[in-house]
Amino acid sequence: MVDATADGTSRKRLSVGMVGGGRNAFIGAVHRLAMRLDDQISLVAGALSSDPENAAASAAEIGIAPERSYADYRAMAKAEAARPDGIEAVVIVTPNHLHAPIATAFLEAGIDVICDKPLSTTLAEAEALVALTKARKRRFVVTLNNTGYAMVRQAREMVAAGALGRIVSVHGAYIQDWLTKPIDAEGQKQAEWRTDPARAGQSAVLADIGVHAFNLASFIPGFEAEAVSADLFTAVPRRRLDDNAHVMVRWTGGARGTILASQTSPGHYNDLSVRVYGDKAGLEWSGTRPEELRFSPYGEETRTLVRGGHGSTAEARRISRMPAAHPEGYIEAFANFYRDAADIIRTHRSGEAVDAARAAQVPDVVDGARGVKFVAAAVESNKAGGAWTPARFG
Repeated sequence: MVDATADGTSRKRLSVGMVGGGRNAFIGAVHRLAMRLDDQISLVAGALSSDPENAAASAAEIGIAPERSYADYRAMAKAEAARPDGIEAVVIVTPNHLHAPIATAFLEAGIDVICDKPLSTTLAEAEALVALTKARKRRFVVTLNNTGYAMVRQAREMVAAGALGRIVSVHGAYIQDWLTKPIDAEGQKQAEWRTDPARAGQSAVLADIGVHAFNLASFIPGFEAEAVSADLFTAVPRRRLDDNAHVMVRWTGGARGTILASQTSPGHYNDLSVRVYGDKAGLEWSGTRPEELRFSPYGEETRTLVRGGHGSTAEARRISRMPAAHPEGYIEAFANFYRDAADIIRTHRSGEAVDAARAAQVPDVVDGARGVKFVAAAVESNKAGGAWTPARFG
């Protein structure tokens, strides 16, 4: 399938399959909305559920041909790799504990990977996925999708251009309230698996939302975490995993900061934010007002930069779809991520060189592994009473 691009050239749509995301799943439908927005991706195969009946019904519901609907991801990887029109990439939207084995099966079949966060539930799995991706010369992106917001990209450009001066501190926070009550114990599907150590991993709140805050706090200044000191706790009695995390971070380059994650904070439906402070100015971005960036040069009044406005940077302009004050939101940002991911995978599969600057905008398997290392280090630090613990991957 071929589609015309904005510059009038023709480009083949990326052919993908999906594992997970069947009927009654949450995030799979969101991924499908995002990948459809630019018409650059065709979803043609899937193992949408481990239940064969639900897998078949889910596939029929979204237009996947019966012969390309699978009840088992291993069978899907083998069959699609053998087809002359087989998928070029797989999208993984299952519970956390399945990410690594599914990604491994498709990488070994020569198929590129688009995987939901976290990359895996253990550091050993993350390390193995990084090594396998390199060995098989495949592309592996991790849907830390908030990097797709235009004003997040603008913040990254402004830091790189020196608008903030020497970076002193970086703080990320992701605060929600949906787990304030014990809905996991009452059988709510999304809450139940996210608080199950066997499926979520070592931490609930960090694996679910903390990695998003950590990724943005890393992405905007281009830092890695050197070490962390963490306090993780569970606000709801008898919950199996933590639902709150307070993590101090020592960043590469000497900056300090914090990562705060909570899912039991009434009044916060979905509050993601990042703050970066230098010795010349500060920047603040919030997912509740994603079209804006607060820029505060020291000694001057704070100004609000608007997506598409007069102060837009080149990258922010590139991924903006509408003029200023024509609102763009979560799906558009997720679609920006998918558009860039599709370009990267297509280019790589064609044998052409992938633009390094473009690739740096899209979190890959190493970025995913850094998130897993952050979670593991925070858990280790918490067990040691908040002791400073090495957190740098590799």
